[in-house]
Amino acid sequence: MDLESLRREYLHGGLRREELIDNPVDQFSLWMQQALDLEIYDPTAMTIATVNEEGQPSQRIVLLKHFDQDGFIFYTNYGSRKSNELNSNSKVSLHFPWHVIDRQVKICGTASKISADESLKYFVSRPKESQIAAVASRQSEVLSSRSSLMDRFESLKQEFEDGDIPFPDYWGGYRIVPNEIEFWQGGASRLHDRFRYLRHEDNWLIDRLAP
Repeated sequence: MDLESLRREYLHGGLRREELIDNPVDQFSLWMQQALDLEIYDPTAMTIATVNEEGQPSQRIVLLKHFDQDGFIFYTNYGSRKSNELNSNSKVSLHFPWHVIDRQVKICGTASKISADESLKYFVSRPKESQIAAVASRQSEVLSSRSSLMDRFESLKQEFEDGDIPFPDYWGGYRIVPNEIEFWQGGASRLHDRFRYLRHEDNWLIDRLAP
């Protein structure tokens, strides 16, 4: 594999300061809507990075399910590795890799659990099999085999075939409150445009960063 020779130009257009909205959540909303309109693959998929007590970072991809001025929300098993790490270090980084339109968004902030009522409202909106999967999987625990997971899934599927799935108390959402949001737009000759919003009291400071 000759990876060193793999390269392409980023020619989808630049990003200028006068084009930016003063509030980064509003700017993110604009970019997200554009990604949705272009029907790019999995626009809500984001990498979330956490750090354990020994300082070891860990990453995984989750789906953004809601955002507003209060923060960015995703859902997970509260017994998972990411949750255990957030319990000891609530600082987190999110990354949206919209490569097909030469854009990236990075969000740094702190995570906290949302209310059980908020989590329940989303849980019951999910397809029934997704609800069952959330109950069946003890996320991040060692599995003896895939068949053992599937057996538990099928057993629960039969058990609740005609009834509601009980809401698991080990599952729910996190809200990421941002203190830094960076917008990256690819540019020709690797002269990318990067703008960083930093929270300062009730306002946001905007800086252009070198690519």
